Amino acid sequence: MRSQRIVKRRDYDVIIVGAGPVGGYLARKFREENFDVLILEEHDQIGRPFQCAGLVNPKSMERVDAYETVLTPIWGARMHSPSGISVLIGSPDEVRTWSVCRKLFDETVVKQALEAGADILLSSRPVSAEVKHDGVELLVSVKGEELPFSCKLLCGADGAHSWVRRTFRLGRIKEMMIGFQIEVTGYPGIEGRLDMYTGEEVSPGFFAWAIPSGDTTRIGTWTLPDRLGGRSCEDLLIRLQNHPLWKDRFADCREVGRFCGPIPAGMIQRPLAERIAVFGDAAGQCKPTTGGGIGKGFEAVDRLVPALADSIRMDDLSADRMYHLTRLLEPMRKEQARSKALRDAFLTESSDEELDEMFKIWARPDVTALIDELGDIENPIPLGLKMLKDIPEFRRLTAKAAKALIWG
Repeated sequence: MRSQRIVKRRDYDVIIVGAGPVGGYLARKFREENFDVLILEEHDQIGRPFQCAGLVNPKSMERVDAYETVLTPIWGARMHSPSGISVLIGSPDEVRTWSVCRKLFDETVVKQALEAGADILLSSRPVSAEVKHDGVELLVSVKGEELPFSCKLLCGADGAHSWVRRTFRLGRIKEMMIGFQIEVTGYPGIEGRLDMYTGEEVSPGFFAWAIPSGDTTRIGTWTLPDRLGGRSCEDLLIRLQNHPLWKDRFADCREVGRFCGPIPAGMIQRPLAERIAVFGDAAGQCKPTTGGGIGKGFEAVDRLVPALADSIRMDDLSADRMYHLTRLLEPMRKEQARSKALRDAFLTESSDEELDEMFKIWARPDVTALIDELGDIENPIPLGLKMLKDIPEFRRLTAKAAKALIWG
């Protein structure tokens, strides 16, 4: 998507920085509220650079009806312990997530906003912004030319290193992981199943993945920077490819692309301020269990836009009003904290030996059946609570997380 309608006006109800899927969805939702919307995108095309595993959960897909962008429906997984214990989960009867072409997905979501009446400026970025009593005044660089714009509400959907968040000092991301991914041909995966690899050697405290994506496979790993111990995520991926247990799977792989980027999974304290709002990665809304950000970004949009729309109509986007609206995100904040506790207990704070013991339990037919019944990529908490309640071995292994999981 390189073409754009000629933008002649300079004053909008809402200006959104960032034309990723969250920015596009946000623009569409504000257009549905009958506001004038402008999207600013610093790149000259939508969907680049690509910094995501390309998974979209079913609920998010329903929100945007972008099924034409699907490369592979994912219904299951092969999970591998550090010593090679494998657990198969999932059934072809139920799609758990969709592997999509992210460029086409992003373009589709942004196109929906444009078809709803939003404007867009590519190769554009804000240079400065100042909140006034009646709006926000911006200076925007458009293909090298600086132009003035104004709006009633300025939104940032501009990623982990958000300009909007930093400019208005909305706070720091509480937990920032880093990920590295390559796209390859020749990986002998199982259609419809992704692979997950665990262990200190390949993804300390987290997991590596191999995700079917049509004719290729996306292979990557992620972790916290302080868990790298002088290594890079690329080093970890090389270790995975040369691991004695798994190297045969990677023998015929040929790299066709590579991507690296941050994964912000700790919500900031102030996603809203006077006439300012940030969404998605910019607000640290990624899932701490998988790193996925699209679904939670969409959820934040749905939670906030109706109330923000009312505030625009009332011309009340004051600091007090925005502080009050922040409470609408409290369920997301609590869920994120509980999901992190679950991840830490079952994965991040477990040694390789402890992970192997857990995999032995997961491999039991009764436990696998429980995972198939309650497992949800978007919301792992019900499964975690059920395991703590019904499986004594897990209760002992994860006693340190029980309080956080139960009480948030």
